[in-house]
Amino acid sequence: MSKQEMIAQDLVNKIHHHQYKAGDFLPSENQLAQLYGTSRETIRNALNQLTDLGLIQKIKGKGSVVLDYQKYTFPVSGITSFQELNQKLGMHAQTDILQFEKDIAIPNYFCEHGVDLHQKNTYVERLRSINDEPLVVDRDYLLNPPIEDLPHSAAENSLYDYIENQLGLEISYATKEITVEKADSEITEQLRLSGDYLVVIVRSMSFLADTRLFQLTESFHRPDKFKFKDFARRHKISFK
Repeated sequence: MSKQEMIAQDLVNKIHHHQYKAGDFLPSENQLAQLYGTSRETIRNALNQLTDLGLIQKIKGKGSVVLDYQKYTFPVSGITSFQELNQKLGMHAQTDILQFEKDIAIPNYFCEHGVDLHQKNTYVERLRSINDEPLVVDRDYLLNPPIEDLPHSAAENSLYDYIENQLGLEISYATKEITVEKADSEITEQLRLSGDYLVVIVRSMSFLADTRLFQLTESFHRPDKFKFKDFARRHKISFK
C-alpha cells in the first residue's frame, strides 16, 4: 500500500473501533501530518478516501467530522470490490469459490442489454460469509476480450487487483440495476434461506476507461442481513 492508503486504513480502523466516534472531529491536517510524519497533501489524499467511503465530512474552517455509518452497509454506487470493502471496513469476511468455469452462457438480462449470449468469458461464482454465515453470492462473467486467461488465484483474492495491477487496465465506470426477486432453489440453498424467500439482486455492467465492457455481475444478497446505502454528494449544475 502507498503511504496515503496506509494512513487511510489506520484512520478507518480507529473509526471502526470508536477511537473517533460519530460527531467527533479528526485531528487537523497539520496534526495528522505530524502524527504520520508525512505531507499535508498525502493527508488530504487519505482523507479524500474516507470522504468517498462516506465516513467523514469536511467542514470548511472546522475540519473533518466523523459521520454515523453502519458496518456491513454496502454502497451501491461507485466501483469498489468486495475485497477492498472487506479490508477498509474490517469486516473479516470469508470468500469461497463455488465455480470457476470457461464460457458459461450469458444471462438473459445482459443479452437484453446488447451482450452476445455466446460471448467468451471466465465465470466466477463466489460465496461471501461473515462469522460463517452466508450473506452474498456473486456471479461474475469476465469477458474475453479484454480479460484473457484469468488465473484461479485472481478469483481467490481480488479480481480488480489483478486487472489493474497485473494486466494494467484502467477500470472506469459501471451501470447497475437493483431488484427484489424470489430466490431460486440454488440461491436458497447457498444462502441457507427458508421458505419462499426474496433476495436483493444487484446486476452491473462494468467498463474500462476506453469504454470496453469487461465484466458482468449478478450479486444475490440476503435482505434480512444487509442494508444497501448510497452515499451521495451534491454537485451543483449551473443553468444559463
